[in-house]
This record gives sequence, C-alpha cells and structure tokens, in this order.
Amino acid sequence: MSNENSTTASGVVSNPWQVLRQHTQARIGLGRAGSSLPTDAHLQFQLAHARARDAVHLPLDTERMVEQLSACSENVVRLHSAAADRDEYLRRPDLGRKLDEASLDALKAMNCRQCDISIVVADGLSARAIHENSVPMLQVLMPMLEEQGWQSGPLTLVEQARVAIGDPIGEALGARMSVVLIGERPGLSSPDSLGIYFTWAPRPGRRDSERNCLSNIRPNGQSFQAASELLIYLLREANERQLSGVSLKDDSVVDSSLGDGRQGNFLLPD
Repeated sequence: MSNENSTTASGVVSNPWQVLRQHTQARIGLGRAGSSLPTDAHLQFQLAHARARDAVHLPLDTERMVEQLSACSENVVRLHSAAADRDEYLRRPDLGRKLDEASLDALKAMNCRQCDISIVVADGLSARAIHENSVPMLQVLMPMLEEQGWQSGPLTLVEQARVAIGDPIGEALGARMSVVLIGERPGLSSPDSLGIYFTWAPRPGRRDSERNCLSNIRPNGQSFQAASELLIYLLREANERQLSGVSLKDDSVVDSSLGDGRQGNFLLPD
C-alpha cells in the first residue's frame, strides 16, 4: 500500500487508506482539505448523524409489521413494554425490560404449553431495522429452525422494548430458549442494523453475560443466511450444554475470503 498522498483539482488531499473503503462503510481514508475534512465528507457525516437520530425516534409501524410477520407465523401477538411512550423508554431503560400488565395478562390468557423457542421481534433503538430486516431474517431462519425439529411458540412483536424483554416472555411461554430480534443502537453508517440475542432458560433476572449476541445483520453487514447459520450453531450448542452467554464459545467454521478474525488480521502479512 502506498503511503504517498495526492491532491485533487479541488484541493482535497487524498488518504492512502481510502482503498480500504471497499471493505467497510466505516469513515476511514476521508482525506483532508487544509487541516479539516473535505466538504463532501463533512456533509455525509451530518446526513448520517441525522439518519441515526431519525432511526431512534421512528415509531414502530405495528399494523404493517403484524401483517408482514403473519407470513412467517400463524400466531403473531402484539405486546408492549412497561414504558408508556418513546420519551419514557429513552429515560427509563428498566421499563423497557418489563412487560406492561395488559401484555402479561394476554400471555397468561393464552395458557401456552412449553415450547422449545420463543421468538421475539422488538423495536429497540431502531424501528427502521425491524421494518427493513426482521421479515427477511425470519424468512431464512424459520425454515432452519423447523429442520432442527424445534417447536416455536407464538411470534411476539413488542413496542418500546429492550433486549431483556425476551426473559418474561420466554418464561410465560415456558420456552427453553428465547431469541430476540431487536433494532440496534444506530451507528453513523448503520441506522438499519439488526441484532439477535438468545438466552437459554429465559426468566427475569438473567444477566447480559448469560446471553449470546449476533450483530450488524443487514444487507450491508452480516447476511441473513450467515447470521441464521451461526445462530443455529449456537442454539444447537446451547441445547446440548444447557447454557448460553460467555460460557458458550463460538467455534463454528466461517466461510469468508476475509477470514473471521480468529486466525489473524487479513490486512497483515502472514
């Protein structure tokens, strides 16, 4: 890689690291104009910041999501956390981890028997991620779960929810494992990033260290197919060892020309 910089006709000094932009949307190799960012890079930063803020405050379109999720499951249930609205959700993370009374009563009234997996779709900090990526993810994942012979409980859609919302839902449904699809905290280049958390034996009081996470699932990040394969691997391991979280190691085989980071950095010579 050359370390020489060049200057364009507009006065922008290029950065040799710019070649790495083909591998990432991260803001690297932006160049400079004098001692500052070039105007185009600065405007792109402001646009990305506005999109991230919009993603946090965008309401979950529950009517549309129930209709779309019904193509993935015959039984879709709408629930709500104990946070009354978005403002309270942002100020009180603890309420986003609990169900409101009406939702708890609705789950009890269903009188569900024990199931293998409880699948939860939650808005989290990016409803946009749920709008754009939850259904394509489930369309890949659900058939793979069926191939394992695991019985899924009702598919639940939760508003104003945090990751731990999967614990009371999983407990109410008698699920051995819970899988939560949730909108991640928007990054400046990823306002649409979907995360997946799963927990063995979900129940209120579970620690975050007892969960496993798959992150950055979206068309420009980890693919739906790759995320589904990794999740199935971890679920099978969890099912065999009856645990999840930091005690469950990812020793799966990754088919990628860039490697998986466990055998070294592809940017560095062998």
